[in-house]
Amino acid sequence: MNYSIDKDSNRTLTLILYVLYIIAIFSGGLLAVIALIINYVKRSDVRGSIFESHFTWQIRTFWWYLFWNIIAFIPFFFLFFTGENTDLFAGVALIATTFCLSVIGLSWIWIVYRAIRGIMRLNDNQPMYQ
Repeated sequence: MNYSIDKDSNRTLTLILYVLYIIAIFSGGLLAVIALIINYVKRSDVRGSIFESHFTWQIRTFWWYLFWNIIAFIPFFFLFFTGENTDLFAGVALIATTFCLSVIGLSWIWIVYRAIRGIMRLNDNQPMYQ
């Protein structure tokens, strides 16, 4: 065990940020935005340590998570082109909703996977990237 790393306050912060990313799915993403801000503010403090790679991992996780959530809602824009045809509107709405829920569900699983993988590497005092 590396006691100097284990007692580093940045280790605790990194773990807290991983937890924030996990529970962010229950806060509508608000906690992920807070974690991202902390990542950017504290990034210079962890430069040169194993925590720098964890911060990079967390930041990339956030931006990909946001990208996939934006993609999930794109099909809803096609509802504007259905006109007054209620059958077409219902069909597009059903497809858009199914697509949206599928992509968001997969992105939730993905962000939890990334956070748990990061926590495991942090627990082993390992950087995310070799």
